[in-house]
Amino acid sequence: MKKGDEFIVNIERFSNLGTGIAKIDGQIVFVENACPEDKVKIRISSVTKNYANASVTEIIEPSRYRTNPICPLQRICGSCQLGFIDYDYQLKLKHNIVEDSILKIGNIDTKVQDTIPSPKIKNYRQKMQYPVSETKNSKRIIAGYFKQKTHEIVNIKYCPIQPTICDEIVEFIRGKAHEFGISGYVEKTHKGDLRHIVIRGSEYSGKILVTLVINKQYCYSELVSKSNNFALFAQNIYEHFDEVTGVCLNFNNKKTNVILGEKTECVAGVDFVEEKIINKVFKIGADTFFQVNPKSAENIFKYVKKEVKKFESPTVLDAYAGIATFGIVVSDVAKSVVSVESNKSSIEKAKEVLKENNIENVELFAQDTVKYLKSIKKNFDITILDPPRKGCTQESLDETLNHTKKEIIYVSCNPATLARDLKYLVSKGCKVESIQPFDMFCHTYHVETVVIIKI
Repeated sequence: MKKGDEFIVNIERFSNLGTGIAKIDGQIVFVENACPEDKVKIRISSVTKNYANASVTEIIEPSRYRTNPICPLQRICGSCQLGFIDYDYQLKLKHNIVEDSILKIGNIDTKVQDTIPSPKIKNYRQKMQYPVSETKNSKRIIAGYFKQKTHEIVNIKYCPIQPTICDEIVEFIRGKAHEFGISGYVEKTHKGDLRHIVIRGSEYSGKILVTLVINKQYCYSELVSKSNNFALFAQNIYEHFDEVTGVCLNFNNKKTNVILGEKTECVAGVDFVEEKIINKVFKIGADTFFQVNPKSAENIFKYVKKEVKKFESPTVLDAYAGIATFGIVVSDVAKSVVSVESNKSSIEKAKEVLKENNIENVELFAQDTVKYLKSIKKNFDITILDPPRKGCTQESLDETLNHTKKEIIYVSCNPATLARDLKYLVSKGCKVESIQPFDMFCHTYHVETVVIIKI
């Protein structure tokens, strides 16, 4: 088998990265845009010692789970990997991804519950981050998602998983940027002005916060100049759209794949949108973490709150807290909550929420979770862990065990690192009581999971 070879194969199952799996003479082949039960012609794109990658060139017999793609760009855009698969079957595939990880990586046989669906499967995504560039000859601004496994931008005019106002704002920016002397960023040369468009929306209010990531070093005196083209452009965007609450500039002139730089300045309107979860209103800034699908997130918060409510006036640690969403949501069924988050701007937003909601039993600490736990002697009845995709370190898990008396609620967006961490916790004497997947990222292979762990 070599690159360019073509074969007819049956897709047997699904990988945890959203590709179909076939076998050729016993060798595994990962096939993009393929669904279990498909019979397809494929072309090999790369070969390694243990597996090969391929793309579909012809669908010979479609799977019963195939459906019309959610978007005309589904096959080339890197966002909706499962956008051609029936939604109910997507939920089953996500269940299987979690189950396979728990069994194969974690060696844990606790039953995985059926995936809880998202209340919305279109226009659900309330955060988007579009890389920006420009065409070589015409210098036309382009913005969209990267084509799969490349840094080639797919110039997206319409995206069905985000609110239509987002498409309108991006199109306005594409068309108006040159009028303000703003060019698109060219990654290869590290030249050009506008690197990313970041939009944070609100399901609750319908309002939008826009952040323009620019290829410049922060300079306050330059920014407040009346002739600053970026500030003038931001004001123009703000005035054109009633839905836009504010426009921020983020400064990032480093050669990096990290989207946001360290400094953000609001130059028009306010620097947040408000989102309502259960009965609490949260303020979300340009660089603060919040779930992209608020309706599905609310299902998770209700699930966690119901679990916390089983205990009588428990003390709760909310670790990797972001804007302390979990801590604030469970505050009215807990005796006290401590929310710990290393991002200082997130903690500042959480302080405002506590004040506006008259919540007095939540303490906030802008600190690394491990450092915080090492600095205290008190214990908590329940710890809520909501780490990034890389999961927890063994040190953070050890410190969590040292300071938790009854239960850990682990919220994960990565089944592989979740399974790894669960295996470690079980080796320390913990028991995995329940595993519940939620569909937070419809039409993608990503899945959110909440695990209840008894100590």
